[in-house]
Amino acid sequence: MDKPLYPIRKSEDDWKDQLGPESYRILRQKGTEFPHTGKYNLHFDNGEYSCLGCGQLLFKSQSKFESGCGWPSFDQAVDGAIEYLKDVSHGMQRVEIVCSQCGGHLGHVFNDGPTSSGLRYCVNSASIDFTKS
Repeated sequence: MDKPLYPIRKSEDDWKDQLGPESYRILRQKGTEFPHTGKYNLHFDNGEYSCLGCGQLLFKSQSKFESGCGWPSFDQAVDGAIEYLKDVSHGMQRVEIVCSQCGGHLGHVFNDGPTSSGLRYCVNSASIDFTKS
């Protein structure tokens, strides 16, 4: 099956040069950082979270909450910023979330969130950037 085409496309060498080893492993190779290690896990400043690969706005700080799972958690994404893909890797059935502009792997979304949305977007810190407002 062919990979979907996203508006922002680069060669693998260009992605490696831009992202560095850990962010490349997560965004381009669907990796995961260890829980409780990401710089945005317990980060609660006001601002916006964007895709580290392409800069697209993904989440606003008002949607971030402490889930205890060890990764940054949000209950709502910016409209149109996320693509949802079926993920059956590692013997599980999950919903992968990727950036709709560059296809970068962000993490997964679960239906166990504590807010009215009922969602928990579980995101790798190494896949996002933060801009304080």
